[in-house]
Amino acid sequence: MNKSIVILCMTFYGALSAMTTVGIDVLFDEYPHLLRDKNVGVVTNHTAINRSLQSTIELMKTHEKPLEFRLVALFGPEHGINGLEHADDLVTDKKDATGIPIYSLHGVRRRPSDKMLKGIDTIVCDIQDIGSRSYTYISTLFYVMEEAAKHDIHVIVTDRPNPINGLMVDGPMLDDAWRSFVGYVNIPYCHGMTIGELALFFNEEYDIGCKLTVIPMKSWNRSMDFEDTGLTWVPTSPHIPESDTPLYYPITGILGELQIVSIGIGYTLPFKLVGAPWINADLYAKHLNAQKYPGIHFQPFHFKPFYGRFRGEDCHGVRIVVTDTSKYKPVSTQYLLIGMLKSLYPARFKEAIEAVQHRKEMFCKINGTEDVYNIMTTEKYISWKLRGLHATRREVFMLIRKKYMLPQYSVL
Repeated sequence: MNKSIVILCMTFYGALSAMTTVGIDVLFDEYPHLLRDKNVGVVTNHTAINRSLQSTIELMKTHEKPLEFRLVALFGPEHGINGLEHADDLVTDKKDATGIPIYSLHGVRRRPSDKMLKGIDTIVCDIQDIGSRSYTYISTLFYVMEEAAKHDIHVIVTDRPNPINGLMVDGPMLDDAWRSFVGYVNIPYCHGMTIGELALFFNEEYDIGCKLTVIPMKSWNRSMDFEDTGLTWVPTSPHIPESDTPLYYPITGILGELQIVSIGIGYTLPFKLVGAPWINADLYAKHLNAQKYPGIHFQPFHFKPFYGRFRGEDCHGVRIVVTDTSKYKPVSTQYLLIGMLKSLYPARFKEAIEAVQHRKEMFCKINGTEDVYNIMTTEKYISWKLRGLHATRREVFMLIRKKYMLPQYSVL
């Protein structure tokens, strides 16, 4: 049975000064008929608020009677529907204060079951993503779309900004051998797409075939980072506290998987630091800045983590400062950080890598490939080789990606 993909087109407002209107508001303002007389399930969490700071759950309940639909189930991704849980914590099912079931998609199962979906006509997906492949919210969306297709359930994705922007593409592609919940689709580590565009990509490129409607935002274009939107940031997880943290997550998050340095998790600047007791901060910063990577600066920095790697120890290294979001390449910058550590501290680097062999599997899953690990451990000079890794495959992706880039988001 052929399924239809519906993209709702609307007037594009290009002024950066205008506050972005997220898809959930557009759904209620302009397309309420999509919900009328439906039994609705909602995949969401604490990140889903609108320009008036109302949560999507609150909005669904407010509009339920006037628009004559029934909210019958909620589904929460990693970190839970309220964002209380830490990474990898298993979240249990429960009910909200009004008795609506809240099903966990990050517990004993990560896909909605037949029982969970029974009686549902429409699923609304409204979650704030952070623009990096390893963040599991997009894997949850993929799983939900697959299960919805089996049950002929209409999926509505209400779009939200890519907080990095909609232009920057960087990092390796995904090899099938390393496909996992932290990297489920063959896209670059930073893909430059919104969650709605990703849904369109998933549906076609992976032949999911669900009935899919994407509700675009208003007053958002591809050059905008989150600060440009005028929206209020909600921490998407405990270590993504600020609206600019998604800019730094792909700069240090992969390195953090090896735990050979502190990346600021356990201090007040998660993902914005690279440090260890054995690093010379001034020397490290000097050599990094000498590479003249665009849109980035490295400041010598000293800190003492409250918890996590090197807890209570004096750490020295760099604070990373993104100076131009239109020019920086986060994953390439990360490979520079790793390469410079290896060049300046070869013995320390080798010792640290040997000590964390048990973390190799997760490191490769996050990268989406074993190629990064092999180059990192066997080559003497690694930064430029890693930067060029999968370049041809990225070029192919860029051509495919064009089919799913919503015209409303064009840069003037």
